[in-house]
Amino acid sequence: MEYKDYYKILGVERDAKEAEIKTAYRRLARKYHPDVSKEADAETKFKEVGEAYEVLKDKEKRQAYDQLGANWKQGQNFNPPPGWEDIFSSAGNTSGAGFSSSGFSDFFESMFGGGFAQGGAGFNQSRGFQHHGYQSKGADQHANISIALEDAYQGAKKNIRLSNGRNLDVKIPAGITSGKRIRLAGQGGQGAGGGPNGDLYLEVTIKPNRIFKLDGKNILLDLPITPWEAVLGASVHVPTLGGRVEAKIPAGSQSGKKLRLKNRGLKGNPAGDQIVTLQIVMPESSNDEDKSYFEDMQKRFDFNPRQKL
Repeated sequence: MEYKDYYKILGVERDAKEAEIKTAYRRLARKYHPDVSKEADAETKFKEVGEAYEVLKDKEKRQAYDQLGANWKQGQNFNPPPGWEDIFSSAGNTSGAGFSSSGFSDFFESMFGGGFAQGGAGFNQSRGFQHHGYQSKGADQHANISIALEDAYQGAKKNIRLSNGRNLDVKIPAGITSGKRIRLAGQGGQGAGGGPNGDLYLEVTIKPNRIFKLDGKNILLDLPITPWEAVLGASVHVPTLGGRVEAKIPAGSQSGKKLRLKNRGLKGNPAGDQIVTLQIVMPESSNDEDKSYFEDMQKRFDFNPRQKL
């Protein structure tokens, strides 16, 4: 049973602080996550990283691990601390390996046991050696979820399928923005020895929308208007994620003028707004009569929009 150097796996020094270990784990978990990594051995690496973090994040397990023996630097075969063989012998197992019951390596299982039971040491034929009171919370896991802008605005319930084949119902809270995470308690890695499961964190990405854009919690919309609506002013219907509303176009408006529809963005405290940018659109001149109107305008107005350029 070959010794595993958990510090080397995470790329940290043996005196690394908890924050360094956590940062290294998150970086490597993202790098090797089977859903996103293109490396051939991503799944194996992902499991190794999770196993290493499972031990090094826990003060008691890390202390026990650090006392494994003198051969760890050379990565040689496992040299257990004094009394280890006696414990296994009294438990009815002298091999010190072979009961990989929670998905970790034989090395991990033989060191901490298949159960991590609270009630002291013991051997269980179906679970393996249960080491002295060791329990472990399962590793937190991370995944991505893409949602429509409408779902971010209204909130929704989605059924997602994870890479391990599990289906989960996920509640999308109204007002969520890209980059935020949804925590699913207990849906991460399996706990050991009766310990709680880890959590699953879903990082949200909001898909592009055909007419709306998202800026934080604000919704952006380019609104086409006619030249006469711009000159004379008008009341027009404006689409929003909550349905159409009436907005007033001030007389003399120019392209690029912005209107603010209060609280028509994503929900929150405070809620976002919808920012409407006016865009003047010219009608097509398909016949001579139409063109004559523009010729009359040319004669009527002494106007050069490029005068200040």
